[in-house]
Amino acid sequence: MAFSMLQLFLLGALGPRLVDELGISPTVLGLTTTIGFGTAAVLSPAGGRIVDRIGPRRALVALLLVSAAALGLIGAAPGAGLLLAAVALGGLPQALANPATNKAILAAVPPARRASVTGVKQSGVQLGAFAAGLPLSALAAWVGWRGAVWAAAGAAVAAALWTVRVLPADPPERKTGPRPSPAPRGDIVWLAAFSLLLGCGIASVNTYLALFGAQKLGMSPTAAGALVAVLGVAGIAGRVCWSKAARPGRAEWLPGWLAAGAVGAALLLAGALSVPPLAWAGAVAVGVFAVSGNAVSMVLVMQRAAPGRAGQDSALVSAGFFAGFALGPPVFGALAEAGHYGAAWLSVAGEFAAACTVAFAWAVRGRRQGPVTAA
Repeated sequence: MAFSMLQLFLLGALGPRLVDELGISPTVLGLTTTIGFGTAAVLSPAGGRIVDRIGPRRALVALLLVSAAALGLIGAAPGAGLLLAAVALGGLPQALANPATNKAILAAVPPARRASVTGVKQSGVQLGAFAAGLPLSALAAWVGWRGAVWAAAGAAVAAALWTVRVLPADPPERKTGPRPSPAPRGDIVWLAAFSLLLGCGIASVNTYLALFGAQKLGMSPTAAGALVAVLGVAGIAGRVCWSKAARPGRAEWLPGWLAAGAVGAALLLAGALSVPPLAWAGAVAVGVFAVSGNAVSMVLVMQRAAPGRAGQDSALVSAGFFAGFALGPPVFGALAEAGHYGAAWLSVAGEFAAACTVAFAWAVRGRRQGPVTAA
């Protein structure tokens, strides 16, 4: 999970260096997120079907090797063209990540432990944010941003070899048999809509937080990258704790409350323009609330997945999240390039508020229809 999105966290954490050394604009920096997650959103439905067919170990090895290739190309990019192509390639690992890891959990973990294990698994994404924001940003200050990205590519290859060594073999590839209906159920559609709106806001924070710290708050590139690391640590803790709390009967209400907390986080970042230390509190709050909302949505998918559809349902909700990641940063980037960071953070607060509305509407609808037990 950490490697599936590491390239985009690195682009956010190293944003000030990329803007200076490659001569790209903040809008182009936001376009990297749009292309990466747009590709992931398009590929996710097919990725879910592939994982259902070939098994999680093969999918995870492919994920890691493609991540290594994408990171290697980013490190070699002379300008915006190859950089954007490499980010598009990195959309494939994102499309495979949740279906493959969720299938592995459903196959190997007892139902009573799936929520907590899912929280730990989802925290891997924020481990990637921490790695990009602190150790890799510090390495970039020593060996340059290209050396830091290539080091991450080497680590992805090592992780692929480790995966082959430690994970049990997949069952034979399934080529025949009944195919589940391609139409998603109502719960999955609602969760995908919630994830789209949540993703819009989170993507803007991930992409522009470090640049905001450097350009508007007077931070050094390393200190600005540390904002991303703080967000990552808070996201790890939040995803683990909130996922453990996501038991049937309670879990369906958590996305709404977490999205409400995310609105407050965005307002703290807006307030940092007047009181700069609020940026640190805002980064923590984004991790605890906004980032954790995605982990809880994955717990809900696993609790409600139809038989034979765990990979596809996970992929469809992920596709909504990735579509949000593609749509959010261009709006924020245009406002940031015009110097309107206050309005940009208020737009993020509006996206989180819309996610809150969708989540509570779905929870009320589900309460009227009766409780759902864990799978």
